[in-house]
Amino acid sequence: MANTKSAIKNIRKTEKRTIHNRGIKSRLKTLQRQYRESLTGDDKEAQVAAAKAFVAGLDKAVKANIIHKNVADRHKSACSKVLFG
Repeated sequence: MANTKSAIKNIRKTEKRTIHNRGIKSRLKTLQRQYRESLTGDDKEAQVAAAKAFVAGLDKAVKANIIHKNVADRHKSACSKVLFG
């Protein structure tokens, strides 16, 4: 258990940040699932829209230091290979 006021405050901050980051990671997983589901259909516009939403979510997560840039780049590369390659 924490012994100082600052350590107690850091515990509170960590818990709050963990909950926030978990929500963002969950949103990324949802966007990725929606993108993969769009690939099963024939609608090319829906596939591109889902890919754009997924890539935007990845970029926002990188900007907030929630996921590593290389992880996002790997996912974006895979998206573009499937859609345009």
